[in-house]
Amino acid sequence: MVKKELLEDEMNPIYWTGVTWFRSLARAIFDHQVVGQDKLIEEGGALICCNHESFLDPPMVGISFRNRIFYLARKTLFRSFGGWLYPRWNAIPIDQENPDPASLKTIIKLLKGGNRVLMFPEGERSMDGKLLPGKAGVGLVAAKSKVPVQPVRIFGAYESLPRGSGKLKPQPITIVVGDPIDFTEEEKSGRGKEGYQRIADRIMAEIAKLERPPGR
Repeated sequence: MVKKELLEDEMNPIYWTGVTWFRSLARAIFDHQVVGQDKLIEEGGALICCNHESFLDPPMVGISFRNRIFYLARKTLFRSFGGWLYPRWNAIPIDQENPDPASLKTIIKLLKGGNRVLMFPEGERSMDGKLLPGKAGVGLVAAKSKVPVQPVRIFGAYESLPRGSGKLKPQPITIVVGDPIDFTEEEKSGRGKEGYQRIADRIMAEIAKLERPPGR
């Protein structure tokens, strides 16, 4: 069952205050731009899949949407004040070391319920900004939810705040949006770890096709 906090009204003031603040910050510091914004799936269930370069990735992708989306966050963040704030920012706690079946069920239920959920198929931030292989887990979610999968690629976040660095270096950040992925019948029917991995590989291949705009 999806927790009540995750199903708050679209007008949730805590969520939209965060979006407004991050949008102002992104425009002022990172010259945040979205290429292909008209392709974004704003209504109905959709699994948004993006490469993972930096801690900046979730808010930079989230503010690209007009309507709310849901995020995955390390369960260790849900402590003290974070336990109050993150659910109101539409974050779902995830144990990266030992994935919880209950969390996967929550994600799938949200997607089937017509919500948009952001996942990073690589499962971790890249050490050098280059793409990593996708994990089978994202293929499982895509197969079970049966919602459109939208590939998105972020550029500039690694240069701004690379993994292992605590120093922010403002650089232009660009979100490039791809068309929803049209899976083959073979991919759709794939089951088990190998089948889910094929879906994950296809998702990463589509993300890889998205190119950095000139001058960004």
